[in-house]
Amino acid sequence: MHYDIHYECQRCTACCRWPGTVALTDADTAAIAAHLGMDERTFIQRHTRIRPDRRGLSLLEKEDHSCEFLGGNDCAIQPVKPEQCRRFPNHWHFPGWREKCHAVPTLHKDPQPPT
Repeated sequence: MHYDIHYECQRCTACCRWPGTVALTDADTAAIAAHLGMDERTFIQRHTRIRPDRRGLSLLEKEDHSCEFLGGNDCAIQPVKPEQCRRFPNHWHFPGWREKCHAVPTLHKDPQPPT
């Protein structure tokens, strides 16, 4: 049996305060717009920008580089947060994330050992 480390988010919001882009999928855009009660076009115009790599949209951020939807320690779009946010830190992370993030490591059984 192979064991894999999985990190359980503690909703510390450190990742929401890290400078960078929050890439949006089409599904993210549709879900967030609906959650906010607006059509997708309005959501895109008010809350997104073109990513630096010009390969899609990103959420806007505040002057301090935190996510526009972060209020204190609460995410205004938590139920529909973007895929990128849902996948942190298990599927991607930024340099130095362990010093900032309070996610708790846990061992998960993986019946398939890595090849």
